[in-house]
Amino acid sequence: MKNLQRCLAENQIQPHTPSRQETAELLGIVDRDLEDARITLLSSDRRFATAYNAALQLSTTVLHAAGYRTRGAAHHWTTFAVLAEIMGSEQAGRARYFNACRSKRNVTDYDRAGSTSEGAVTELIREVEEFKDDVIAWLARYHPDLMPG
Repeated sequence: MKNLQRCLAENQIQPHTPSRQETAELLGIVDRDLEDARITLLSSDRRFATAYNAALQLSTTVLHAAGYRTRGAAHHWTTFAVLAEIMGSEQAGRARYFNACRSKRNVTDYDRAGSTSEGAVTELIREVEEFKDDVIAWLARYHPDLMPG
């Protein structure tokens, strides 16, 4: 629990009491963002950023369910940094991928337009859909009381 303990010690995350309603609302954001990311009339940059937000909200759902919430700057990075420690080491590659997507999303949101390919959007949407299935299964196994009704 190296990252988790460090983030707690550095006050980047703090204790949090999750609720079923909160989980339902976060998963509702994920569903909305996945649906919006599929709108081909939008730019690939915007679709990528929207799919990225779905990944972030799923990771936030995991963090909250585990009894934590981020605090302060770099909260996107922090959320992904502790993901594998909470869900299991099999999520380490996915956490690294989402963190790379965070950097790409920063470029498209803050630096320049047209930096995201359709292939990158398709890949991210697919990864988020698979991650959503993993998160739902993880919630059902470890936090069934937080599963939306």
